[in-house]
Amino acid sequence: MKFADAEEKRIYMTEEPVKKLVCTLAVPTILSMLVTSFYNMADTFFVGKLDTQSTAAVGVAFSLMAIIQAIGFLFGHGSGNYISRQLGAGNIEEAEKMSAVGFFTSFFAGIVIMLGCIFFITPLSYALGSTPTILPYTVIYLRIILFGAPAMTASLVLNNQMRFQGSAFYAMIGIVSGAVINIVLDPILIFACDMGIAGAALATMISQYLSFLFLLIMVTRGGNIRIRFSNFKPSLHFYQEIIRGGIPALFRQGLASVATICLNHAASVYGDAAIAGMSIVSRIMMFANSALIGFGQGFQPVCGFNYGAGKYKRVLEAYWFCVKFAFIVLLGLAVIVYAIAPQLVTVFRRDDPGVIAVGTAALRYSVVSFPLSAWIIMCNMMLQSIGKGVKASIVSSARQGIFFLPLIAVLPHFFGLTGVEICQAVSDVCALTVSIPIGMSVIKEMKEQDEKKDTTD
Repeated sequence: MKFADAEEKRIYMTEEPVKKLVCTLAVPTILSMLVTSFYNMADTFFVGKLDTQSTAAVGVAFSLMAIIQAIGFLFGHGSGNYISRQLGAGNIEEAEKMSAVGFFTSFFAGIVIMLGCIFFITPLSYALGSTPTILPYTVIYLRIILFGAPAMTASLVLNNQMRFQGSAFYAMIGIVSGAVINIVLDPILIFACDMGIAGAALATMISQYLSFLFLLIMVTRGGNIRIRFSNFKPSLHFYQEIIRGGIPALFRQGLASVATICLNHAASVYGDAAIAGMSIVSRIMMFANSALIGFGQGFQPVCGFNYGAGKYKRVLEAYWFCVKFAFIVLLGLAVIVYAIAPQLVTVFRRDDPGVIAVGTAALRYSVVSFPLSAWIIMCNMMLQSIGKGVKASIVSSARQGIFFLPLIAVLPHFFGLTGVEICQAVSDVCALTVSIPIGMSVIKEMKEQDEKKDTTD
């Protein structure tokens, strides 16, 4: 849908029927997340045709990519949340300043990450969970892919800022374009050009910069706020808002990366096949989770705009719709994935029985708790979108931080490799027990605010 200006978009976001609005915004974000996740899986798929060490190296390197993405999400979600609330309240000038601060700061942060990581690439590879046999492949892959760090962080800011403005379609075009290019380049550079794992890294790096260029074009469409360097006026206020709104995303993504690193170290005790198997499961679950996150991203701008406009009933209506719908879909998906787990793992690594055995068991354990994510993820996104930074951080940290990190240290000690495989499922159950009371307290608070508003009116 096209809008002449930000005010016209604000009216649409605060008056369109909630369920229809969420679904309209969710379709492009789901597609964007699925395609992005698919192209993240593409390296694993094509590299899996080479050897077990290359497959494991991509899994190890993915942990660092996730950290870089976490930095992008910090600035993207932090600035985007603030922008949506300001647009909902009609403060367009304030939103324009935040868009510039979030974008340019993230780009500079990407440059710093790139230079720092390249300088310490060997010890960094070991820290990420690489073994001596995997190290040469990990270094080759990281050395190339790190040059895309500035484009990666800045692209995530552009994508999220547009999404929080209700322009999910334009955000999708920019992200999906880069993903398609990566999928096309992977087999060409890996096999046709005989570059191996270096070709996979180069394909990803090229696609990141092209996606960045596409997003710069898309941000000028659909009534979105224009990013101008003249609006880049860093201040403590803006960075406090970025931290408040973005820390939950940083924790969610950053702790997921730390969890993957710990998972790699725990699995390394059982050999390269165990690392490769867990890496494959991580990619499959990331693909499944991406649909849920994409659906939640359709909810977030609805939540932010209407909360900023004081329309709490619309926020709650959207929230309950998303939780119920997501739970039903995830339950069905969990049953299907459980049934075909061996076939899914075999797609990535056909000729290594050890990898298939580890991957099948871990995937089945993971999907048992998958439907619980309907509440955990949606609750986190609601808290983040309405500026409840501390509570959102607790919920986002619970699943792969507060519970996962102690569990990955303890469970293998008692259950061996099975302890590694069941860790995520146990962590999900624990995270649910924390997120339910936190979410319900905020829901109660919004109901009370709505009642006071009705009494005043």
